[in-house]
Amino acid sequence: MRLIRSLTNLKMLSRQENSPLADGCVATIGNFDGVHLGHQTIIDQVKNKARALNLPSVVMIFEPQPREFFQGLDAPPRLMGFRQKFEALLDAGIDIVLCLRFNGTFRSYSGMGFINDVLIDGLAVRHLVVGDDFRFGCDRAGDFALLEKVGKTAGFSVENTRTVTVAGERVSSTRIRNLLLENQLEKAEALLGHPYGIRGRVVYGRQLGRRIGSPTANVLLRQMPALRGVYVVSVTLENGTRQDGIANIGLRPTVDGKQPALEVHLFDFTGTLYGQRIDVVFRHGLRDEEKFESVDALKAQIAKDFDAARAWLAEHPLPVKEQR
Repeated sequence: MRLIRSLTNLKMLSRQENSPLADGCVATIGNFDGVHLGHQTIIDQVKNKARALNLPSVVMIFEPQPREFFQGLDAPPRLMGFRQKFEALLDAGIDIVLCLRFNGTFRSYSGMGFINDVLIDGLAVRHLVVGDDFRFGCDRAGDFALLEKVGKTAGFSVENTRTVTVAGERVSSTRIRNLLLENQLEKAEALLGHPYGIRGRVVYGRQLGRRIGSPTANVLLRQMPALRGVYVVSVTLENGTRQDGIANIGLRPTVDGKQPALEVHLFDFTGTLYGQRIDVVFRHGLRDEEKFESVDALKAQIAKDFDAARAWLAEHPLPVKEQR
């Protein structure tokens, strides 16, 4: 899979000899936050049409996500960071991910400007998959009807995305986000198509865990997480081995309460994980984040968390096929 960042790079690629976009593409547009069951259905639509036309499949996403641009810190937390999303789209079999920077210049595009500059001149799109409620352009005048109208003369077709429902409701990132905030991990998993997890790199922290007898792996978080609290987790390391443990995710109110953090403690593990990318899957919620009066009080609670996690794991072992 190929990653194209910026409209400038897209147009440079489209002018190259033997460009993968020389004959056009089949594309879709969206945030794809979480790459959930609804997204997976759209991806299948795009891949099937691309295969039928013998063209590359393209997913167009934005950084920052539009709501993050407009709402800043008040924007909803993400289900996935950019790299994890890119890797999920790679695993899903997409040929090209186009990531456009959503900034003041981009938001000023008119509907027709977006169609001409991005879809036609940049992607040479032959078929587009979007929702019938899709809106674009600074005046929000760009919609499904405009795409169909322009497509008839410009040589591309437009198709509705298929709606996916679970328990009678549409699958959406917002619905999953709300389930995670309510600590309903199993229901969130049903909408995602997989257990919720975070993939990230282990970085140096403040070493507080070592000072209180509970060394942790600090996973870099660039955005506010979609869930908060202390959880039983399953962690897959770079070498493919899986370890059980517990994780605290949130703002660490006892320590500083300012920066989002994911701190993971692996049971019965020795060695160092610094610099590794690990997968942390959240299996069971133990408690909410809380502020303790002292580090000693926090240390005592962590010991209780360890005992509770081990007891839960003893009653809920992973199926053999999921163990490594």
